[in-house]
Amino acid sequence: MIHTERTVLVSGAGVAGPALAFWLNRYGFAVTVVEKAGTLRSGGYPIDVRGTALEVVRRMGILPRLREAHIDLRRLTFLDGDGGEVASLHPHKVTGGVAGRDLEVRRGDLTDALYAAVRDDVEFLFNDSIDTLDQPGDGVDVTFRGGGRRTFDMVVGADGLHSRTREFVFGPEEQFHRYLGHCFAVFTMRNTFGLSHETVMWNSPGRAAALYAVGDNDDVHAFLDFAHPEPPSDAFRNPEAQRELVAAVFADAGWEVPGMLAALRDADDLFFDAVSQIRMPRWSSGRVALVGDAAYAPSFLTGQGTSLALVGAYMLAGSLAGREHAAGFAAYEHSTREFVTVNQDQAGEGGATLFPATARALEQRNDMLRNLSAMPSGEGRPAHSALTLPAVGGVGGRQCFSSPRWS
Repeated sequence: MIHTERTVLVSGAGVAGPALAFWLNRYGFAVTVVEKAGTLRSGGYPIDVRGTALEVVRRMGILPRLREAHIDLRRLTFLDGDGGEVASLHPHKVTGGVAGRDLEVRRGDLTDALYAAVRDDVEFLFNDSIDTLDQPGDGVDVTFRGGGRRTFDMVVGADGLHSRTREFVFGPEEQFHRYLGHCFAVFTMRNTFGLSHETVMWNSPGRAAALYAVGDNDDVHAFLDFAHPEPPSDAFRNPEAQRELVAAVFADAGWEVPGMLAALRDADDLFFDAVSQIRMPRWSSGRVALVGDAAYAPSFLTGQGTSLALVGAYMLAGSLAGREHAAGFAAYEHSTREFVTVNQDQAGEGGATLFPATARALEQRNDMLRNLSAMPSGEGRPAHSALTLPAVGGVGGRQCFSSPRWS
């Protein structure tokens, strides 16, 4: 008989980690979450919760709170290289979202809701991280950066695209990293543009600049994306190199880009990274598994990173309920992988819409947008809802993936 108080260490208190902790606790596991930051990370770029993931947050009881925090983005305007309007339309026509159902919230609002739902039942270790992992056979011996040593029945890495847990157990990121040919920089700047509940995006071949106003406040999210043949590895750990690279790429750009570059120089919240995915042949090894971006980051081009993290956490916890770790991890992959893959495959579609690389592709994209603006909104992309959640207690017991019907 399986002991109900099995212990699990979850690395990462972003989205996947607390969601997984919630469901593991429901199934009787003793859960510890370790997070290298000193506290929850507030603010952040807005994120989407769609399709199957909406049912996960409903079952967690946090859907009403998230509905209250919903950002009602009303307009997405595309501009050409001279700053002239190409098309102005509802964002759902581009993202495949469903008005009145799908959620867009600030990342911090989601992480706050997840933490509030689980903080009284789960141990959180902030300002600490895993230093070493060892699997002698009957558990996972962990040493923490803060000096502690403990043994857990299982460890789950929910520590993001650049997961250290993945590196400890599976090896260097490069073997799983799929670069999608772009880099991006995100930061906040003063809203001197009169923007409210809208995004404006400027494009030239291989470059995009966007201003995203989530409400009527004084700040906007600034976003700069550019095609780059190889990941600029020298810039990833050097903010000054990041600023110089972005400034060089956009040096001759028009519209509001010069002001964005000036704000970039002084921004204290710059986030820079490659547009990429994580694709792995397996998501577990021994008693260690991965969930969310650590296992299958889809890239922001899909808009599905948060939703995959929420769904994956639900499926992993339920798959482990009543099973030994090896069988549970196998059930998790069996029931979830196809859903992950079909959503990761949306990246090409998103990239073509947002970041055409050539003048010809940009012209074709603009023609498509003009046609879209004249069409009614659809019912969302089948990939977003392609997995039907099993009941609590029944995860992994049957195949839950329903093949999407592509239109």
